[in-house]
Amino acid sequence: MSEVNHIPEVVVWLPELLDEQSRDELAHDLEKKSGIQAAVFCPIRHHLMLVQYDRNDINSQDVLRYVKEGGVDARLVGPI
Repeated sequence: MSEVNHIPEVVVWLPELLDEQSRDELAHDLEKKSGIQAAVFCPIRHHLMLVQYDRNDINSQDVLRYVKEGGVDARLVGPI
């Protein structure tokens, strides 16, 4: 059986609630990083962000580091 090409997703929790502009800027900045496929905030729970990444380039700890480089505190909740 062949392996399904799956792009992993990780949930990132931000303890501080960011305003809409800050969320948009953080997601946009993340999507510019090498290995990040997509970054979107949950439309109902604004403190949760889903990040898709290329596991051949980076891992979940890199995703967390990228988020923290954006100047916000963050924790990995886990993969989807």
